[in-house]
Amino acid sequence: MLKNISPLLTPQLLYGLAKLGHGDDVALVDANFPADRIADQAQALLVQLPGLSTTQVLEAVLSVLPLDAFDTPSTWTMQVVGDAHAVPVAVAEFRQHLQAQGEAAPGSLERFAFYDQARTARLVVQTGDLRKYANILLRKGVISTD
Repeated sequence: MLKNISPLLTPQLLYGLAKLGHGDDVALVDANFPADRIADQAQALLVQLPGLSTTQVLEAVLSVLPLDAFDTPSTWTMQVVGDAHAVPVAVAEFRQHLQAQGEAAPGSLERFAFYDQARTARLVVQTGDLRKYANILLRKGVISTD
């Protein structure tokens, strides 16, 4: 156990986050997402956290992961099929957590465009979230002394 680090950040998840470099993506996805296939296609590490919601994992990950400030947006959610302007409950929660950290609202991607971008992720974290559209992509930024 480490001090000042969320217990939701398992050793495997911390390892995957620590390996990310600037511009690498991490996909936080729900229980219905084809995480194993996407991670295999991306040759990415797959971490499964079946007892947690994507919102819980997002909050824990944001406590240690800087988001990319060079590109906007640096986060993306999946659009509702047939209604690109709908805001599912999970997405509203993601927006709230990002805003609380001073981050911009996430962009949104059509379902298959989201899958395509997820295939470039270096880390895929599958939660136990059963809510539809509880998926978010995060682009890692930098920590700098200048």
